[in-house]
Amino acid sequence: MTSMKFAALATRIERFPIAGSFTISRGAKTEAVTVVAEVSRGGLTGRGECVPYPRYGETPEATLAAIQAMQEAVAGGLTRETLQAAMPSGAARNALDCALIDLEAKAAGLRAWNLLGRPAPEERTTAYTISLATPEAMAAATAKAAHRPLLKIKLGGDGDPERIAAVRKAAPEAELIVDANEAWTEADLEANLAACAGSGVTLVEQPLPAGRDEALARIRRPLAVCADESVHDRKSLAPLRDRYDAVNIKLDKTGGLTEALAMADAARALGFEIMIGCMVATSLSMAPAMLVTPQARFVDLDGPLLLARDRDHGLRYDGSLVYPPDVSLWG
Repeated sequence: MTSMKFAALATRIERFPIAGSFTISRGAKTEAVTVVAEVSRGGLTGRGECVPYPRYGETPEATLAAIQAMQEAVAGGLTRETLQAAMPSGAARNALDCALIDLEAKAAGLRAWNLLGRPAPEERTTAYTISLATPEAMAAATAKAAHRPLLKIKLGGDGDPERIAAVRKAAPEAELIVDANEAWTEADLEANLAACAGSGVTLVEQPLPAGRDEALARIRRPLAVCADESVHDRKSLAPLRDRYDAVNIKLDKTGGLTEALAMADAARALGFEIMIGCMVATSLSMAPAMLVTPQARFVDLDGPLLLARDRDHGLRYDGSLVYPPDVSLWG
């Protein structure tokens, strides 16, 4: 492995406007706030991007400070392997992990997947997200995206059967996956799952709050259910086997690509299907996640499609097809 000794670390907060707004059960936002880490050595610079997640108490400022606190370790030769024990999982470690991988790949003259001994990613169909709103507004938004083969529908509690029925009517041919973002309760769980199954939904993400999802093990699930907020890294997988059929791997939860790849291997071994997901962010966040796509049943890397503008040298999107990154972006 190439030594990272005498590397320099820079980090900053960046903001990208969202096209319109992005609404889930926990609220709406109009911009993506990301934190970028850059590790430079020998005239080369590796980059990584993360999105601090308020759901886990993360803020851009605290994430920035956590990365900055690694200055001395980076200068002293921090590697992606030693990083795993040096920082907890979460957004800050993700940005630094991806930056170290990018730099190491550049120094070795290899693509990141070759460096890591992984299959080369190919173009994949990504889900396209429909934000939470009234049934009428969601149907209108869906109609504009009905040509896309895979739609991810944000639901939020009361009125969800009406929402999903309206969406299905507006997109009769699309494959639908649903994300409830922890908004359902034990009282409405079975009725909402039945409504989704009746509308031909393939999968439902995180219907119940993390830590209060035991009911999923006690019912007959009429369609696949995927853990998101209930799953973070490899350590969280085993207890979920009787509750979930799939897991959503996000690099901001795992703390980087290194753990995400290991988690994907472990999840497959336990019989879970895999979704590779994202926060609303730029192509710099999506690029490392593309390395998980060969193992994924569902790809949800539409973050840049939801922005008013992406960063330079962004991923290529052709309709709902997303392509692997060029070296000018990452890896």
